[in-house]
Formats: sequence, C-alpha cells, structure tokens
Amino acid sequence: MANTLFDKIWDAHVIQKVEDGPTQLYIDRLYCHEVTSPQAFAGLRERGVKVFRPDHVYCMPDHNTPTHDQDKPIEDPVSKTQVDTLAKNAADFGLAHFGMMDKRNGIIHVVGPERGLTLPGMTIVCGDSHTSTHGAMGAVAFGIGTSEVEMVLASQCILQSRPKTMRITIDGELGKGVTAKDMALYMMSQMTTSGATGYFVEYAGSAVRNLSMEGRLTLCNLSIEMGARGGMVAPDEVTFDYIKGREHAPKGADWEKAVAYWKTLKSDEDAVFDKEVRFDAADIQPMITYGTNPGMGMGITEKIPADDKSASFQKSLDYMGFQPGESLLGKKIDYVFLGACTNGRIEDFRAFASLVKGKQKADHVIAWLVPGSWMVDAQIREEGLDKILEEAGFAIRQPGCSACLAMNDDKIPAGKYSVSTSNRNFEGRQGPGARTLLASPLVAAAAAVTGVITDPRELM
Repeated sequence: MANTLFDKIWDAHVIQKVEDGPTQLYIDRLYCHEVTSPQAFAGLRERGVKVFRPDHVYCMPDHNTPTHDQDKPIEDPVSKTQVDTLAKNAADFGLAHFGMMDKRNGIIHVVGPERGLTLPGMTIVCGDSHTSTHGAMGAVAFGIGTSEVEMVLASQCILQSRPKTMRITIDGELGKGVTAKDMALYMMSQMTTSGATGYFVEYAGSAVRNLSMEGRLTLCNLSIEMGARGGMVAPDEVTFDYIKGREHAPKGADWEKAVAYWKTLKSDEDAVFDKEVRFDAADIQPMITYGTNPGMGMGITEKIPADDKSASFQKSLDYMGFQPGESLLGKKIDYVFLGACTNGRIEDFRAFASLVKGKQKADHVIAWLVPGSWMVDAQIREEGLDKILEEAGFAIRQPGCSACLAMNDDKIPAGKYSVSTSNRNFEGRQGPGARTLLASPLVAAAAAVTGVITDPRELM
C-alpha cells in the first residue's frame, strides 16, 4: 500500500485506536512555554502525577520575555509570574529549562530546529499553534491545548483524530525578491485562511525543494494560518546538512543509521492524498497584507480588491484605514518588525541587511529587529551583520517573541501602521488598535529605509 509521508510518521506512532474515536498517538517531543503550561503542571500536582518521560520535554519562556534588559527582573507583573512559574515547574518536575539569558534560550520554534532537538520522523507538540513550524524538518508537528499538554506530560501520548492529507505542489523558480514568506502569503490569498482546514499539508515541488531550511521553516510556520493542522516538507540533503553537527543531533554510527531511516521518509510515488493543490512559482511576487487576516494579501504592485462587498471585508478595511481598489505603494508606515518564529532566523537578518546596507533608516520609522534566539544573535555578530545594521541606523534587540503578539513590552500603538514579518495581522494582535501589514524581511527592509510601502525589487 502506498503511503504519504504523513501516513508513515503517524502510523509509526500509533499506540492504539479507539473504536469510532480518536487515536492514541505517541509523542517524541513536547515543547513547553510559559503561557500554555501552568494549568497543565497544576493538574499534575492535583493528581499527584509525575512527568512520565522528563527527558522528552524542553521548556523555555518566549512570549513574555522583554527584548531589552533581560538580565534585570521583568517589570510587568503578569509576564514575570508566567516566566517564574515555568522555571519553578521545570525545576519541580526535573525538566530541561532554557531560561532567560541562557545561551540556548529563544523562541521555542526557532530553538528546537537549531539545537537539533527537532528531527525528521518525530511527532512534536507544543501548546502553541505555530508548532507547525517543525514540520519543515520532516516531522509531524502540531499545536495542542493546555489540557492536552497535561496529557502528554503525564503519559507521553495524546488522543487525536487523524487529519486528512493535502499536497500543495509549487513548481518553477521564484522571481527576484520573492521569498518563502511570499509563497505562504500567496497561497493564503488564493486558498483563504480556511482553505486547508482539517488537513495536514505536505509541501512539494521544485520551488519548495529549492528553499533553504530557514525558508521551509517559514513556509510550514504559516500552514496554521490556512487552517491546516500542520505542514511538512520531506527531509532531503538540505535537511541533513542543516542538522549535522548540531548539539542534540545523532553522532557517529547513530548519525549514519538516522540518515538511512530519514531517507525513507517521503511520500511513495503513487501515494494518494485527500486533496491536491498546485501553484506556479512564476505567479508569485513580493506580497503584503491589506486586511485583518493573513489571507487578505496581494502582490505589492496590485490593488486592494474592489469586488468584495461583504460586511466583514468592509469592517476589515475600515479598521486598517484603506479603501477598496487602492494601491498600498507609497503609503506611510510607522513601525517595522523583523522577527518572530516566522522570520527571526539568520537568513531573515541576512536578507534585511542586504537591502539596508549603505542606506539609512527613515527618521520617522521605529524599527524592532529581534533575533529568534541567542544563537541567531551570535550568528548576526559573527557575520558582521550587526555593523551593517547599526551603520544604517538599526539596533538589535534581545531574543523573544517581541512584537508578534501584545504579551510583552513591544506593542504597536493604536492607529499606527506596522510592517511586520510575523504571522498574524488580526485586530489588536500587535497591540490594541495596531494596524499590521504582514510581509517578508525584504519588504520590511524596503519600508524601513523609505518610510513608505515600497517594492523591494526597486532597491535590489
């Protein structure tokens, strides 16, 4: 029987099936952050239960961490409580904890792959929707709720209904200035934010194969924004080269054995998916969103659609202060945010730096450049990108989720426009009344130096 990549990994982790019910699935890795874990640990204490496999659990704060003065106590009392509670829970239950100022700390979905904790063939969960990021390594990774976090802590298993499978094939070559972020925003503009609901997506085709590991991580990160349970890319030489030599990666004979197994992790030639979707890479240009969900995006040279007369569409444009049929080119912006589990990796900083090199940040723009981890921060400095960015008028902040969501100090003020490399542009996502335009690091860089929405290809 021909199987998809998803089938192969899922089936290898099934403990038992409940008649007309969910599947008991074994979980290889649980990532815990400070927001969705306190109730789970409280539940364990109430029931007098230990963590079943503590060596399979990794904890780190990211949502509430400030991106400055991390060596000082956190000022916000709610954030401080959440970060302190995670540290205590990890200590009490004997779990690995990468706390603030630990060189291994950062956004959990950036740290997992870069430390070699996320590996092909794994099942990975975290109480966070963007856990889909890890699927880029050839894993089945998805976000879970707090009660499910407790279930995994207690049993290393989870009850899940099996999702349907979808393959999205993108063939051809990406044009100048077009990134993985643009691929994702383009797919969402075509399929809407509910276009993959109920499916686990495998990304395939030459345009996907030609992406770097960082690009694949960005693509899979945004799967959830199409309604998918998760997204994945079959592991190949790009994956193996990325993993080799990382801290928790297999070594020596174990490495050879692991790669031999990883090479089997691909959909069989005649595997049947529940749904197939195809796109041509040549149709994608640098993208920008104009509305209040990630599916409301367009090519940067296009105009806001004028044919949607729905109340929700109009409400969205009213919130953003835009008009149907309008172009966004030349629109003044106030903030630029480079970072998040979507675009906080070294390649994103390289792209941003390549565009601002020799130029100057626009005076009125406030720019927050936030590495996804301390490892990314170290790479930025090793490569001298910090000097290029500083000369152009930018400062690098300390790692964390930062202005992706309004759970820390980095909030966009009401009414202000933020060109953001993060993943969500919902009303109030970056702060009450904030107006978010999602874009790639190149589009963000172009806006940062011109002060207005600009096609990055004109500056390349």
